[in-house]
Amino acid sequence: MLEHDQNECHIWLEAKNPDLNVARRYAISRSQDLFGVAIVEFSWGRIGTRGQRRKLSFADPGRAKKFVEQLLRRRASSQNRIGVCYREVFRGP
Repeated sequence: MLEHDQNECHIWLEAKNPDLNVARRYAISRSQDLFGVAIVEFSWGRIGTRGQRRKLSFADPGRAKKFVEQLLRRRASSQNRIGVCYREVFRGP
C-alpha cells in the first residue's frame, strides 16, 4: 500500500427534515498530492444543487487531520443551529 493512501479519507454527511424544509449535504475529502502536501476538499449545499466547494492545502498532514476533525465538530452541532442532525452516509478511504 502506498504511503499516501493512509492519509486518504472521504466522508459524506446529510441533514434532512421535510417538515423544516432542510435537505443539506456536506462532503469532506482528505488526500495527499505527489509532493506530500495534504489536501482537504469540502463541499456543501442543498441536496440536488451544485452547492459550494473549497480546497485547502496543508504542509503538515496532522494539521489537515485536525482541520477535518474541526469541520466534523461543527457539523455535530447542527441540531442547535438548524434543528436537524447530520448523519453519516458514507465514510471510506
